[in-house]
Amino acid sequence: MNLLLSTAFVLCWSSGFIGAKLGADSASAVTVLMWRFLPPAVVLVAVAAFRRAWWRGLGARDVARQAVIGALSQSGYLLTVYHAIQLGVSSGTTALIDGVQPLVAGALAGPLLHQYVSRRQWLGLCLGASGVALVTLADAAAGTGAAWWAYLVPFLGMLSLVAATFLEGRSRVRVAPAVSLTVHCATSAVVFTALAVGTGAAEPPAGPSFWVAITWLVVLPTFGGYGLYWLILRRSGVTEVNTLMFLMAPVTAVWGALVFGEPFGPQTALGLAAGLAAVVVVRRGDARRAPRGAPR
Repeated sequence: MNLLLSTAFVLCWSSGFIGAKLGADSASAVTVLMWRFLPPAVVLVAVAAFRRAWWRGLGARDVARQAVIGALSQSGYLLTVYHAIQLGVSSGTTALIDGVQPLVAGALAGPLLHQYVSRRQWLGLCLGASGVALVTLADAAAGTGAAWWAYLVPFLGMLSLVAATFLEGRSRVRVAPAVSLTVHCATSAVVFTALAVGTGAAEPPAGPSFWVAITWLVVLPTFGGYGLYWLILRRSGVTEVNTLMFLMAPVTAVWGALVFGEPFGPQTALGLAAGLAAVVVVRRGDARRAPRGAPR
């Protein structure tokens, strides 16, 4: 089950970078993000109104905390990703820069969450970082024509997602993934609708390519990616979910090569292999620590 969840998570999350580039060709970032979150937010809030058991035991403070987490993990993170892609940074490079997140989260997991990070896990994190570095160098060598400062924008999104991860990890109240997704999407819908209306970018373009991109973004990264992110985070912990994040960069590079013709050479393939090896190292370490017959 864990393997299936992890595979689905990697594919769904990495698909968001591809969808962002698809949408960037037809509308501004805030327009795409508004229509990405407004329809699912309406559906999720309507469903939540008939599922009051989901909210049992949650106070206003707990919901507000989830709103802040949603603003960091969706609004702040995605706005920087989409803006970077519109500035000319390739989808693969954006994912590669976000690949720094596991090192930051892994290094802070001990002092902030009091979670034990084993030597094997650190080995996996370093191995994954080497894979990210290999693919980054290969992608940078190809060149995209973007300004140098545009490559700094995804770092802000990476820090925003790290902050959301630790804010969730320090929470003492367990919130159902369906509740988290509802609050996060509703928060992002409010944020991006306000930005789009305020900048005069709320009206969607008439072309069908825009709605193809929106459908892609709603189904795969929104419901699939974010839902699985918080589910795996609760089941396996910060180190596990952030080790999987190492796979986003090479997998996105594969997507970019197939969909947009972005370069994918031997160095990129080697980076993909390093990312896969990092996940194997961390998973085997977790399996050896777990008692026989215990659920993981």
